[in-house]
Amino acid sequence: MQTSVHAQEKLAVKHCNIIGSGIFISPKGVLEHAGSVGFSLIVWVLGGGICALGSLCYAELGVTIPKSGGDYSYVTEIFGGLVGFLLLWSAVLIMYPTTLAVIALTFSNYVLQPAFPNCLPPYVATRLLSTTCVLFLTWVNCSSVRWATRIQDVFTVAKLLALGLIILVGLVEICKGHYDVLRPNAAFEFIRDPSVGQIALAFLQASFAYSGWNFLNYVTEEVVEPRKNLPRAIYISIPLVTLVYTLTNIAYFSSMTPDELLASNAVAVTFGQKLLGVFSWVMPISVALSTFGGINGYLFTSSRLCFSGAREGHLPYLLAMIHLKNCTPIPALLVCCTATILILCIGETHNLINYVSFINYLSYGVTIAGLLYYRWKKPKLHRPIKVNMLIPVSYLLFWAVLLGFSLYSEPVVCGMGLVIMLTGVPIYFLGVHWRNKPRWVYCVVESVTYVGQKLCYVVFPQDDPLESRLPVEQAESKSEL
Repeated sequence: MQTSVHAQEKLAVKHCNIIGSGIFISPKGVLEHAGSVGFSLIVWVLGGGICALGSLCYAELGVTIPKSGGDYSYVTEIFGGLVGFLLLWSAVLIMYPTTLAVIALTFSNYVLQPAFPNCLPPYVATRLLSTTCVLFLTWVNCSSVRWATRIQDVFTVAKLLALGLIILVGLVEICKGHYDVLRPNAAFEFIRDPSVGQIALAFLQASFAYSGWNFLNYVTEEVVEPRKNLPRAIYISIPLVTLVYTLTNIAYFSSMTPDELLASNAVAVTFGQKLLGVFSWVMPISVALSTFGGINGYLFTSSRLCFSGAREGHLPYLLAMIHLKNCTPIPALLVCCTATILILCIGETHNLINYVSFINYLSYGVTIAGLLYYRWKKPKLHRPIKVNMLIPVSYLLFWAVLLGFSLYSEPVVCGMGLVIMLTGVPIYFLGVHWRNKPRWVYCVVESVTYVGQKLCYVVFPQDDPLESRLPVEQAESKSEL
């Protein structure tokens, strides 16, 4: 049974690929901050290049530290428990829930926009529909791994259909001579005075669409011949995705002026209404299905990260448990669902993207800095893949400039993410580092775990090392008292 579950998990993660729903969300933000059509296209191309540099660094880490869990596992191995915990803390509280909230809001906007063609959909309606979507997909993921993977398979097709249709129709328009906005003299007419801070925010907006380039590192232990397949996946996927994203934006500009794109709440819907005529309904349905699948994929991946954290003792053991019959990580899924709904109620899409992209880039930079530190700390360690030193150094230079100017331009939004991340410091020392806690603390934890197991009907996975470790730790804590 365990083998079949792992096989299904690998299939699901495989489909959580880099081409995500962000391409239907970010073009407006990229154009707004870049200031011109031409510069926004440059941001999309350079954004793909930066992802390629980061992916090569992650490939070295993936074969040098062959643990599932991605950034969290690498940072924990290199820098120790505190830094790893802060990365995990920010992922569980910020990265995954905020990304889920943005995609869910996009889903509701694309579903409701055709019903409100001349105005924004009502705030309450978008939040209710987003919450309903998240709750439904949480139930699906709690009920069956097979259902979750089937949804991912079907809705990945919808995502590719929507992008293919946009690019095809856009190229047809360009062949007809409709590319006035793309002419060099018009493409670089700035709608606002450019600044380094605004350009940094444009890269943050684009990075949201590219997020997911490191997902393969979450299952490194299960990748066959990672020394060959990790670089191969990078060399094929990153250029392909960069091309698709750039062509999609070119297609948008074949039918929309910059002002029209900035005024649109659902760019692909506006594109469809202008070019597809009676078939314009295809676009909102395709994008809604794409974002629906995106939510499903992120819910699935978040549960794997929670398991890695619980395995290291950085999260409650309850989050590493799975349903006795369905083999689904119900407690981890419920935590992610609850955090997502809370963020849905308080956030706005544009600010949420800056918020989550800032934290994402922060975690990427810390991880790649760890690569350099590990080279210095263990120079003789066997590395099946060893990238040129210029690659991590170039990435970190870009990373420092990007985060510095982003924080300067959006101090409240980006600073809030930093504050939430740093709240993990006292949590780490109280919950993880402090070993000899009072007896009542262990009693509370045991009671909550017991109640959680009874409510969710969950146990440790078969042959999981936690299963044998937990009773020993509990016995040691009681003997010390």
